[in-house]
Amino acid sequence: MSDTQNWYIVKRKTEHCEIVPSAQVEDDNVNILEKWGPFSSPEEAIARRVGLIRAGKCQPQ
Repeated sequence: MSDTQNWYIVKRKTEHCEIVPSAQVEDDNVNILEKWGPFSSPEEAIARRVGLIRAGKCQPQ
C-alpha cells in the first residue's frame, strides 16, 4: 500500500457509504451520489464515516 494513496467515502444509490481508494472513485463515478474526502488513511475515513452515519447522511451497513 502506498503512503500517497488517498481514500474517499462514497455514497451509492443504496444510501450506504463505502470507503474506497481514489482510483476506484474515478472508475465508478456514475454510481456515486455523494463523495467526501480525500483522507490520508482508511482509519481516518472510517472515523469520518461514523460521523456521517450519526449525522444521518449515510445508512449503516
